[in-house]
Amino acid sequence: MAQHQFQTEVSRLLHLIIHSLYSNREIFLRELVSNASDALDKLKYLTVADDVYKSVSFDPRIDISFNKDEKTLTISDNGIGMNEADLIESLGTIARSGTRMFLEKLAEDAKKDSNLIGQFGVGFYSAFMVAEKIEVITRKAAEEAAWKWSSDGKDGFEINSAQRDSQGTTVILYLSEEGTEYTNRWSIEDIIKRYSNHVAFPIYLTCDEKEWDDKGNEKGSTTKTERINSGTAIWRRVKSEITEEDYNEFYKQIGHDSDVPLQYIHTKAEGTIEYTTLFYIPKKAPFDLYNVDYKPGVKLYVKRVFITDDDKELMPTYLRFVRGVIDSEDLPLNVSREILQQNKILFNIKNASVKKLLSEFKQMADNAVSGGDEAKTKWETFIENFNRPLKEGLYQDFGNRSAIQELVRFKSTTEEEWTSFAGYVSRMKSDQKHIYYITGGDERTLRASPLLEAYRAKEIEVLIMDDDIDELVIPMLHSYRKETPGEDGKIDSQSWELKAVNRSGADEELGEKKDKAAEKEAKPVIEKIKKALGDRVKDVKLSRRLHDSPSCIVADENDPSMQMAQMLKAMGQAPMADAKPILEVNGEHPIVLSLKDIDDEEQIADISGVLFDQALLVEGIKLKDPSDFVKRLNRLISNK
Repeated sequence: MAQHQFQTEVSRLLHLIIHSLYSNREIFLRELVSNASDALDKLKYLTVADDVYKSVSFDPRIDISFNKDEKTLTISDNGIGMNEADLIESLGTIARSGTRMFLEKLAEDAKKDSNLIGQFGVGFYSAFMVAEKIEVITRKAAEEAAWKWSSDGKDGFEINSAQRDSQGTTVILYLSEEGTEYTNRWSIEDIIKRYSNHVAFPIYLTCDEKEWDDKGNEKGSTTKTERINSGTAIWRRVKSEITEEDYNEFYKQIGHDSDVPLQYIHTKAEGTIEYTTLFYIPKKAPFDLYNVDYKPGVKLYVKRVFITDDDKELMPTYLRFVRGVIDSEDLPLNVSREILQQNKILFNIKNASVKKLLSEFKQMADNAVSGGDEAKTKWETFIENFNRPLKEGLYQDFGNRSAIQELVRFKSTTEEEWTSFAGYVSRMKSDQKHIYYITGGDERTLRASPLLEAYRAKEIEVLIMDDDIDELVIPMLHSYRKETPGEDGKIDSQSWELKAVNRSGADEELGEKKDKAAEKEAKPVIEKIKKALGDRVKDVKLSRRLHDSPSCIVADENDPSMQMAQMLKAMGQAPMADAKPILEVNGEHPIVLSLKDIDDEEQIADISGVLFDQALLVEGIKLKDPSDFVKRLNRLISNK
């Protein structure tokens, strides 16, 4: 007998699953059937691709049975099975990559029929919601030894030797009082039809069926075994025969989501390459969307044979939120993951799928304009959840950059709703040459930035870019290019340069001519400030963009912005982040004007330091020495 202890966090996690996570307990059966289906998928693939398993007898099926008297429910499969090491790894460690996050999420939003179980890979343990004890008897394919795992879900688990005639896994639930409602045919059949009807393998239910005589008296019972799922791969069926409910239920099964999808895209391609795809867009972003070790959402099949659901090459990274299946007629059944990465057929399928998805997103955007409130809400939901990963595509996917440019959305100084580059261009002033934008980490701070004062005065729209990724993507994008079909059938093309308002040369189009007299008059003040600040700044200039504020900071055209410098430092690239900002001052502001008649170097240093530090603060940049700023400010106030 081998006794094992759960980790402390695992015990707490199990307690939360059992008592807090789901108000709808029937989800446990969907999870156990999905696990059985995965085991069958894996063995089906190995019997074709791996010589070790080619001799294994394989007649795939899932069996469910129950015993009312003993209060047990049994789910069995003849899939890949597990050995002792697999049991310890798979059933002894829960939510390895996200236990803490999982616990935090539960604490915030307990007892909701969310999809936390499926998201964190703890579906098996949902069975403890209805079971006081669970036994797992399993034997790995091509091995002789069988094993039994058992646990009450509290203190730990035991692993012992066992007997099993063939490969596969049997899960026996010893039901609690609350779980006895699942010891009847109608409950089980209803759950399977709702959640697992499209599982590709046959699911059989074995139960006793009572027999009655002519007078209505029970005369005995017979044990019957009947198939209770359709077992057809939904993506292989004719689209006209599939209902929206069918699509939604299949999504819930493969996406481990309790909600319906935002959109589904079903495509069958015929010709040089034959394949079928069924893609889903979730309503909410997956919890691991921004994790390096995110779980891919697309499964690969070859002629309905499962190949992999863990290949990040099936979809580009920026479309990692997509869920669904790709089923190819042309890939070899024994394709390995190494071959997948270099396979030309899969490369072509992937490219075609990406273009199809981007086309559907564009249609969704167009419908939002002309399709009414429901279409508008759908598009807004999509953008709220997936706008940021789409922006990643601007630098990841050069071939589809033009299409992605039309999809990404931004906030604006003049519009209440999200806007596109095309929308911005349509509102541009007739003499405007550039698209202006401001980047930073906080929308509220950006809207209050002094850098926008002159643009507001000139009624020039500025895009608000508060995603951290904007600092990386937009400068690299350089310009927005719009192509429209002309009357002669040719494509008319026009492009607009993207200009950051926090760059030293961005104010050239403001129409403010340099006042040489004002520059000459302000020169002594500029020199005082420049001397006082020393190497804290690259330069000090008289500003053409400030109306009300005394100062602002900008970056030289060839230097990283202050926000970018902070990001580079956080990534350990300090040498690249040492570029100093340029301080611009408003020559008509009283604080700046006061420096004309001041000769006290300490007072000049205090005023100059405050002008610089407040310009940093307004842009949301952390001061290197906050105490020095406070001391300077206090001295200036006390001198008043």
